[in-house]
Amino acid sequence: DVLPSPEGPVPSVSITEIRQYLRAQGIPFHDGYSCLHTPSLFTDVREKQPPPAATSVPYTLFIDKTTGSFLCTATLAEGTWQDFQANVELRHRGVPPASSEEPAEGTRQAREDARCVWDRSLPLWELLDEEETNETKATFGISLVTDATLKRFGVRYLRTAKSLVFPWFSPRDASLKGLKLVRVEKKGDAVSYVEETFPRFDSYRNLFGLPLIGRRDTELVLTGWELDALALHQATGVASLALPRGATCLPPALLPYLEQFKRITLWLGEDLRSWEAAKLFARKLSLKRCSLVRPGDLQPRPLEALNQGLNLTKILRAALPASHKSIVSFRQLREEVFGELVNTEQVAGVKWARFPELNRLLKGHRRGELTIFTGPTGSGKTTFISEYALDLCTQGVCTLWGSFEINNVRLAKIMLTQFAAQRLEDQLELYDEWADRFEDLPLYFMTFHGQQNIKTVIDTMQHAVYMYDITHVVVDNLQFMMGHEHLSVDR
Repeated sequence: DVLPSPEGPVPSVSITEIRQYLRAQGIPFHDGYSCLHTPSLFTDVREKQPPPAATSVPYTLFIDKTTGSFLCTATLAEGTWQDFQANVELRHRGVPPASSEEPAEGTRQAREDARCVWDRSLPLWELLDEEETNETKATFGISLVTDATLKRFGVRYLRTAKSLVFPWFSPRDASLKGLKLVRVEKKGDAVSYVEETFPRFDSYRNLFGLPLIGRRDTELVLTGWELDALALHQATGVASLALPRGATCLPPALLPYLEQFKRITLWLGEDLRSWEAAKLFARKLSLKRCSLVRPGDLQPRPLEALNQGLNLTKILRAALPASHKSIVSFRQLREEVFGELVNTEQVAGVKWARFPELNRLLKGHRRGELTIFTGPTGSGKTTFISEYALDLCTQGVCTLWGSFEINNVRLAKIMLTQFAAQRLEDQLELYDEWADRFEDLPLYFMTFHGQQNIKTVIDTMQHAVYMYDITHVVVDNLQFMMGHEHLSVDR
């Protein structure tokens, strides 16, 4: 994904401007947690009704308070704040607003692929015999998850790929929009889960379990994994959803679907990175309605808790409120301090897989820290830092690159070669396979080149942090970004 280029940066809009515009246009609205709610511009056109009155019409259009982007949950029409204004202008002229466009060719193909996989997969409780069902459940660690739960969430099994199949149904008309396949890989004693989605991850906007949410549900648990959502619902009966990319990011496009909940508990996983992600997501969702389950030995991820026979309802009740006052006593910090002492290794940050010496020096990559690499021209700073960033990125650290010295195509070529660990120019037939895998990394590039206005760069970074939950920013290099005349100013 390329962030907007400096020639046409995203025109930022403040929440005050959005409110003023809606009032000036006579559009009624409610103030939600992360969005403003208004009647949709897109629904009543079909029904040939007069403009919406505040009382009679459901408020199905949501405007993101941070970016101004909108989504109509009734028609799935979406766009930027400028698109919203354009549609309001069209309406004044009596022109019906454009309905949501047809999906792109790639998306349509992905949906057809998903449909084929879905048709070939079997409900888990309908496998050949009980033995095969039990073996499959044991492989995925879901022996205690009942057939009724699997049926409720529509989980299937694809024999040929030995994968569980999790459907993504449209919240509007329950049509199949995509799938996630999960299979188990064993290396020695270690078990890892490999995921594949149709369509690709970057356009995958699935809150697994959404069609099961009732209009009157006001409490929700957000998990980082589909199997956790199953375990939670079975053990506690609460509404539970799984985020599409786990603790990696919470796409703003999903926020409108979470507006109806007065209380959201984030139980994303069992390590400190999940805890950090939960704190980050709670800020997006509005701190005052969020609680967090702190990872620990007695509070593992929901599926693990179910398998260990722990009381999940009790764990949920012990969740900590996300918002805290400006002044705290040690009593309130006590649990946090204990958590840091228990998890000293994790507190040190995300370790580099290929640089043990770097782990010895820096302990790991931690948020909120600045590391500066210096060296003469041509000494390999860019080559090393792209390897260093790639190492973290493959471990799920969302990374934003600002390369002011070399262009993005050249940088991406260096990184792809490092990622594949081979010269792809000698084996072009492998290019697509490696490019597909590289594309799934949480990696973004700014399109700036040469000297830039610092404010524009900072604004772009802030936009990226909100949109993509960036936790690692690389600037290469500072001198190019600043230009030479800035060096005498406040460095």
